[in-house]
Amino acid sequence: MNIKEYISTGKLEAYALGELSMTEMKEVENNLTKYPELRVELSQVEQTLEAFMMEAAVASRKELKDRILARADDSNEVKVIPLNSTSSYWRWVAAASIVITLISSFLAYDYRDKWLKTTIAMNQIIDQNQQIAQNYNEVNLKLDKIEQDFAVIESASFTKVILNGTEQAPTAFASIYWNADSQETYLSIQSLKEISRDNQFQLWAIVEGKPVDMGVFDGQFSGLLKMKNIAAAQAFAITIEPRGGKESPTMETMQVIGTLAKG
Repeated sequence: MNIKEYISTGKLEAYALGELSMTEMKEVENNLTKYPELRVELSQVEQTLEAFMMEAAVASRKELKDRILARADDSNEVKVIPLNSTSSYWRWVAAASIVITLISSFLAYDYRDKWLKTTIAMNQIIDQNQQIAQNYNEVNLKLDKIEQDFAVIESASFTKVILNGTEQAPTAFASIYWNADSQETYLSIQSLKEISRDNQFQLWAIVEGKPVDMGVFDGQFSGLLKMKNIAAAQAFAITIEPRGGKESPTMETMQVIGTLAKG
């Protein structure tokens, strides 16, 4: 948004004078919330209008006084006007109306200024509370994930299978947590090399001597990653495949492999 162009439209002046529609007012208030430069400009506009109003009030009183004195000088005789005369009464009413109008204008301006500042402050508080709530939810989700991972790791129902690196990747290392009853399988990565975005890692289970696809994954994750369920697994291995995976493993890219202990 071009701040200078927006200021040159005169919307801030119209907003301060209350001459905008409800839709235009909401637009201006949204922009005031987003751009601190506009709030500074609006404050200057309001100060200018306030000074103008005060000068106009003083000028009006001075002009009224000059007119009264001029009329008194033009008169050749002194006229005594009774206090209960109709003319005097309406002059006092007119003077009181002017005072009331000035006071009302000032109070309206003061109220609007305070209301605007309160609205901006309230919007900032709402934004901060929403951010705090979002952070709180994210932390809770992470804690829930950690608790679930610990429950799997500590459960006697899950068998841990160590996957050691192959000749192609001697430093690679991973673990599998497999539940023979529920067939649930969780993967934990300790060390895998970085691969291009065109590729993914693919987990395989060996069942009756044949590889079975267990799903693909990228190397960037923490904790346990739930993979596909599998029954009667004898071993697990990870290969590097084109993104999306393949129906059969590429043996030349095998990174880790591990077998279940026979018992």
